[in-house]
Amino acid sequence: MAHAQSIRVDAVVIDETHQFTLTQLVQVCGTEPERLVAMVDEGVLSPQGEAPEHWRFSGSELARARKALRLSRDLELGPGGTALVLQLLDEIDALRRQLEAFRPR
Repeated sequence: MAHAQSIRVDAVVIDETHQFTLTQLVQVCGTEPERLVAMVDEGVLSPQGEAPEHWRFSGSELARARKALRLSRDLELGPGGTALVLQLLDEIDALRRQLEAFRPR
């Protein structure tokens, strides 16, 4: 007899123009403020604003924060290692876009 499995999918569509405060980003990402501050310090995230209480994060920064948190958890990386991996992934994406521009259509 086959066992029925239930799958739950949670998804939220975020408009790129939506801005998050640090407190909101902490809630959405389910993490501690210190982890996000460390990501800003390492250059993983680039909020608008000078001080944490004035920071505003875009929708793309939310996606990047969640990606960084997954990498950190899955690969057991610290903030510096996470920043390095994200930088390398960004470079790979840029190289792929350049390569795509040279391919005949």
